[in-house]
Amino acid sequence: MPYSNNHGVRIHYDVIGTGSPLVLHHGTLGSWEDWPDFGYVDVLQRDHQLILLDARGHGASDKPHEPGAYDLRLRVADVTSVLDELQIPQAHYFGYSLGGWVGFGLATYAPERLTSLILGGAHPYAEKMQAFRRFMSPIPLAFLAFAESVFGHYATPARRKRLLANDLKALKVLTQDRTSLADVLPTIHTPCLLFAGEDDPRFPLVREGHKHIANATFVSLPGCDHIAALAQSELVLPHVVSFLNKLRERSHS
Repeated sequence: MPYSNNHGVRIHYDVIGTGSPLVLHHGTLGSWEDWPDFGYVDVLQRDHQLILLDARGHGASDKPHEPGAYDLRLRVADVTSVLDELQIPQAHYFGYSLGGWVGFGLATYAPERLTSLILGGAHPYAEKMQAFRRFMSPIPLAFLAFAESVFGHYATPARRKRLLANDLKALKVLTQDRTSLADVLPTIHTPCLLFAGEDDPRFPLVREGHKHIANATFVSLPGCDHIAALAQSELVLPHVVSFLNKLRERSHS
């Protein structure tokens, strides 16, 4: 397995496809395997070198138990360390949920590494995570019951197996309250695509955030909650592919 090393924390990643580099960053409870599972890899690898990483605390990456290890600056450095390992100066970035939050972090702390931003189910405003944290049970079966309630019918046997393999202490520690990054919005000049399911509680703030980014497009997904807005890739991918194709055409004109 390939890894980058961010000050002693190993970040697992995989590379699939060829073309312009595109980082894919999953959400909390997920891993890089979410992207092929939901059908993104088959489509996006046609035109892009996909860089699929496991966020710290997830998958095959290291899982520190210290709260300070999950500072947003460190999460951003995880992404840039993978790009450095691959000798990629700049890339498109597609993050969902936690991955979207890290995307706003990249816009704040490493904007020079971004070709574009695609952010789903995430906003830049302060958010309390206590309601989510209290379900992070140290008892595996209790945790699995919570996770299955989150994923619903998307909790396939393979996903259940991955969920049970999680380090439950790390998951609880990493689910931290988020401070506002709203000040970055007027400074973002990178092309942005933001999307959210209309049934996602974060929907109003995702839409609000888009209004303050000069070069942003917002896509609303009717009938989708937080999980469905990623899992139903047939609704998301046409917008993502169109967005990336327009950028490619613009760069060649």
